[in-house]
Amino acid sequence: MTGKVVSINISDRKGVRKRSVKEAEVITDFGIKGDAHASKEWHRQVSLLSLESIEKMQARGLKVKPGDFAENVTTRGIDLLKLPVGTKMVIGGDIEFEVSQIGKECHTRCNIYYQAGDCVMPKEGIFVKVIKGGKIKEGDEIEVI
Repeated sequence: MTGKVVSINISDRKGVRKRSVKEAEVITDFGIKGDAHASKEWHRQVSLLSLESIEKMQARGLKVKPGDFAENVTTRGIDLLKLPVGTKMVIGGDIEFEVSQIGKECHTRCNIYYQAGDCVMPKEGIFVKVIKGGKIKEGDEIEVI
């Protein structure tokens, strides 16, 4: 199964929309340099959400784009929810991620929910640990292995 990186998104605070960057440094066992979610302390180092999930929200009339659901990597062409925990993927032929969590529980409504009117990330987003870092950029191929 293969797909593409549509957008790379970072923020310096948690629970807010992220801004898009053309490329970023992914650090082994940490996450994306400059992003608030990056940490050696937990298993949700990088978050992924598919463009197809965002397009579902757009079809409901929401004016949202990649990064608005606080995902680090927006993908296209991979059904992220079908990847079980432990699945590995290679991005750009170099970076290696391992799926560590599918979805998440939202204990409180975050800023994203109030800004966008709903949040698809808890239901359709996934989280990964960084096994091997490198440079990630828009258009990189994602290969599920």
